Amino acid sequence: MSISDLRGIAPGWSRHITVPGTAATSPVTWHVLDNIADLGGPARGTLLAVHGNPTWSYLWRELLTAGAGAGWRVVAVDQLGMGWSQRDGRMRRLADRVSELGALTDHLGLGGPVVTVGHDWGGVVSLGWATRHPDLLAGVVLTNTAIHHDHEASTIPALLRLAGHPVIHRWATRSTRTFLRATLALAQRPLPEEVTGAYLAPYAKARDRHAIADFVADIPADPRHPSHDALTTIAAGTAALTVPALLLWGPRDPVFAERYLRDLRARLPQADVHRFEGAGHLLPEDADVAGTVVRWLAERLPATSTGPTETGTGAPTRHTAAGNNAAADGSADAAPPRLRRLTAVLDERGQDAEPAVLALSRAGTETVTWQELATRVRHLALGLADLGVRPGQRVSLLITPGVDLTTALFACLRLGAVAVLADQGLGLRGMSRALRGAGPQWLIGVDRALTGARLLGWPGRRVATGHTTPRHRALGARTGLADLIARGAGIEQHGGTLPAEPDPEDDAAILFTSGSTGPAKGVTYTHRRLAAMRDALATTYDLGPGSAFVVGFAPFALIGTALGSAAITPDMDVVAPATLTAAALADAVAASDATAVFTSPAALTNVLRTAADLTETHRSALAGVELFLSAGAPIAPELLAQVGRIMPNASAHTPYGMTEVLPLTDIDLTGLHAAAEDEAAGVTGAGGGSCVGHPVPGALARIIPLDDDGAATGDATTAPGITGEVLVTAAHLKRTYDQLWATQAAGADHAGWHRTGDVGHLDARGRLWIEGRLAHIIRTAGGVVTPVAIEHAAQQIRGVQRAAAVGVGPAGTQHVVVVLETDPQIDRHAGAAPALATPGLTRVVRQAVRARCGLTVAAVLRVPELPTDVRHNAKVDRARLAQWAERALAGGRIQAP
Repeated sequence: MSISDLRGIAPGWSRHITVPGTAATSPVTWHVLDNIADLGGPARGTLLAVHGNPTWSYLWRELLTAGAGAGWRVVAVDQLGMGWSQRDGRMRRLADRVSELGALTDHLGLGGPVVTVGHDWGGVVSLGWATRHPDLLAGVVLTNTAIHHDHEASTIPALLRLAGHPVIHRWATRSTRTFLRATLALAQRPLPEEVTGAYLAPYAKARDRHAIADFVADIPADPRHPSHDALTTIAAGTAALTVPALLLWGPRDPVFAERYLRDLRARLPQADVHRFEGAGHLLPEDADVAGTVVRWLAERLPATSTGPTETGTGAPTRHTAAGNNAAADGSADAAPPRLRRLTAVLDERGQDAEPAVLALSRAGTETVTWQELATRVRHLALGLADLGVRPGQRVSLLITPGVDLTTALFACLRLGAVAVLADQGLGLRGMSRALRGAGPQWLIGVDRALTGARLLGWPGRRVATGHTTPRHRALGARTGLADLIARGAGIEQHGGTLPAEPDPEDDAAILFTSGSTGPAKGVTYTHRRLAAMRDALATTYDLGPGSAFVVGFAPFALIGTALGSAAITPDMDVVAPATLTAAALADAVAASDATAVFTSPAALTNVLRTAADLTETHRSALAGVELFLSAGAPIAPELLAQVGRIMPNASAHTPYGMTEVLPLTDIDLTGLHAAAEDEAAGVTGAGGGSCVGHPVPGALARIIPLDDDGAATGDATTAPGITGEVLVTAAHLKRTYDQLWATQAAGADHAGWHRTGDVGHLDARGRLWIEGRLAHIIRTAGGVVTPVAIEHAAQQIRGVQRAAAVGVGPAGTQHVVVVLETDPQIDRHAGAAPALATPGLTRVVRQAVRARCGLTVAAVLRVPELPTDVRHNAKVDRARLAQWAERALAGGRIQAP
């Protein structure tokens, strides 16, 4: 079998090139894969791709195909002694490999621009070439590699330590294919047999694996190693590179841990970063590395230099930029307004003796006044600065909402440190993934968080809440918030002052999405954008100094302070909204005569469930509420109306938005009734989903129409009645996704706007209606179907608490299946094992959906409880349900989804 017969290798790629020797060296023959014959014209540049150990250039086969399609020549080398290159038995050190790669490119006459691409130890070799060829270098791409090791051997990756152990080194790396097979087994999905065979092909005999053993032996574990100086030189040279860089990472890598990515980010601060959650060491086999590299090249090294198209009309312009968003009016040139920082409220109210934060619990009520809060924040900021926290550093805040969290957040904002907020609502696994991805330098946490950090290896030097105890020190906390506040007070007493305020465009916080539609994403906000979020809430709901509101939903736990309002946390688990009881809500309202309540549908559902426990005193307190908001997930108008009877004098609102931009639209109960009337009257675009109202001041919404395959394509529009992906912008829109360059780029084809992933439409009155998620649309033989209207029809049936509509079958021929959660007070089967719905219930659901949506329901299933996300306890996981329904209807055992 020839090399070209291997899966994925095109005819004409494989070449052998002999580089003449010199007075000191012999000629050597390299094997390369080169796509130059596929280009059909001049190349835009060359990608010089270098594999690691124990792979070969086959690793880059998809990059050769994608590169040719984009006009880039790709030269993927087999390092000498590896793959199909010459084997001469010579032990090559790192410096040798860099020099010999340079001799090869000189012989090829490789001209610029050149972008190096490296994986594993090929990353180090490619960087060595890059630092020696600055005149040719145009960019650097790295995937799961390392260019720095501490001097302790224990810091060498465990797999490499094991392979390098004198007892097993020769056996594992050369005598057998153990090391080779162990590396291939690191792929997160088993490699196809023919792909595994292709990787093994060059290494059939022990003599073929000499360089595999040598590569492991050449890892510089300490300063005495022969390759240590070369590695140190390359590491230093990398830090001097100023060309565009792209770091692509598989977090599930037992070889190169997150600390190596953090080191690369520190050396290449200009780098774009994308972490492929779920991917591991063999990143090009686990993720779309080739497609991401090509998109990045088009963005950072475009064929022309015309620059991005800008807009000045408020209408989105299609555009490939993945950088900062434009102003809310669509104009990238609009001068930013003067910023009133979030911390300004502490200067404005810093002499007030009125309560600023109240936290209720079974142990009592913790209260801090505005004067006390301003002093605590100032002293903590001084203490943190003295500890070593610097502007731009990331600080993970794993603190229960209340006084300590508010103090720590505002101290970080004042210092210019970036607050990382990943709450328990993500679940333990989600929190671990989020924190490792964000890579904070500091972690401030309650005891439970410190325990998690110790057991799960969360990054960051640790700080406890309160005063430091022996237990805290055992968990790795070097000091505590109370100690730092005391230290800051002493510093201030001796004339110490805080550094200058951070720049408005500096990053201020990283907030995490709920993870209800995939791994939670870090969303980066600047100081200006956070301030705009505060202003949008203040304007929309007339909140500010003098008001007080109860927070039953974690994302809003800090909004009160920013608005200058008193913020009250009820006796509940704020990151588990369904734990809020009616009595706890009333107690929190009474604690400070609160006039507003911020919470979620799950919390309100439990409030209704426990309303019978309310006393007359409770009801009297709730009668003083003037505004309540339900946010975080859709809520039925009927539920909103029922809650309104508990707070009879409150205006009931349900804002729509997401972590990337909140709030975006708003509607109250009166508006929901008006929307229902318009739907019945046939107003264009009214109906077919959940009405979420008009955009809030400063926000804009557009629709990208769906094509016949359900993809959002074409030009954005405001025409009523057209279903598509919802496109939004506002001054409080995120800056970017954190370390998710490809995700940001995928949604940045409209400059300054955010593709929400939600599907909906506008009506003739300019209101937005949400029909579901783009990922949840159903592709039937009759066309694209969205789920929300179907679910609404089913939920009108007596005894149905919640419904989810999913598609079963191949895309293009899917059938609509409805999954129900029924009311135990009406349906005696509620809570029982999952099953097909009774014939009577199935018939009624089919009739309701046909009457309202004109669609045929193929099957109706009933489950004890629909699966939801952790944070909101309300967003139904339709993707999980679809997979479950497909298995259940295929004749398998029907188990809980």
